Amino acid sequence: MTTLTKQDEKRIEVTQRMYRGELTVGQGALLLGISERQCYRIKRRGSKGAKGVIHGTEVHPEAQGPEKAARQMLKLAQGKYQGFNDHHLTEKLKEQQKIELSRERVGRILLPRDATPRKRRASKHRSRPTIQ
Repeated sequence: MTTLTKQDEKRIEVTQRMYRGELTVGQGALLLGISERQCYRIKRRGSKGAKGVIHGTEVHPEAQGPEKAARQMLKLAQGKYQGFNDHHLTEKLKEQQKIELSRERVGRILLPRDATPRKRRASKHRSRPTIQ
């Protein structure tokens, strides 16, 4: 169950008023402080009810993935696969450990824990082009 913010409640109320014909899309856009185009998109998603109208950056439980796989991946990244970058680690987890996680998810899990070394390349020495 997600908790609605004041802004989400306002979106739902304005969308319902647009469906009832009390407001035009232009008026709804002004009330919400968004463009008409965005208001049309919110109205279209409104057919799914409150879940379709709430802001898209709301954290959805199904997008968080299984925690057991994340813990197992972190343990392997700090042990057997230490020093692997996100992409290589993702490939090895999929091939050898049968753990299906996206590269982006692996990176999000590892970044706050500094489990993978982040190296910077040395800057290239500046030189003038040779004339031939």
